[in-house]
Amino acid sequence: MGKVIWKPGTFIYPLPVVMVTCGTIKKSNIITVAWTGILNTNPATVYISVRPERYSYKMIKEQGEFVINLTTKELAFATDWCGVKTGAKIDKFKQMHLTKEKAQFVKAPLIKESPVSIECKVIDIKELGSHHMFMAEVLSIDADEKYIDETGKFDINKCNLITYANGNYYTLGKPVGKFGFSVKKKR
Repeated sequence: MGKVIWKPGTFIYPLPVVMVTCGTIKKSNIITVAWTGILNTNPATVYISVRPERYSYKMIKEQGEFVINLTTKELAFATDWCGVKTGAKIDKFKQMHLTKEKAQFVKAPLIKESPVSIECKVIDIKELGSHHMFMAEVLSIDADEKYIDETGKFDINKCNLITYANGNYYTLGKPVGKFGFSVKKKR
């Protein structure tokens, strides 16, 4: 069997699916994003890509900040719902029974139910076509202490994070190795 050739498209899966919060505690919105990732380690830099016609786009562009909230199996319904409804007409926090939590460094709220919220300050916007990429410096990582183990490490296996691939949501599976396991010397 050979490989089938398809037209160019977005097929780097799975992707993290996140709920991005923007605005302020009083006037906020949640946008679901799967076009997100890491750009740099030092300084810690991430990105989200958003269509300019989305309600949150203007809020993020004007305020210059946002929060990336990781999502879980328990948040899957809210994650999907926040991605198909517009915040221009409804309060997504209220409708999905999500709790706003004050951030330390940005005006946008955190989602309390998220295991990790990443406070971000926009440093550049690249207009790429259908989406514009907001590149942002990470100002703070707010991790729920119930997911931190006795050594102080974040235990990703405890929180049931979800991913997005080809129109579906998936939970993360079991680890198959850790960085460097392929070259680790046997004892």
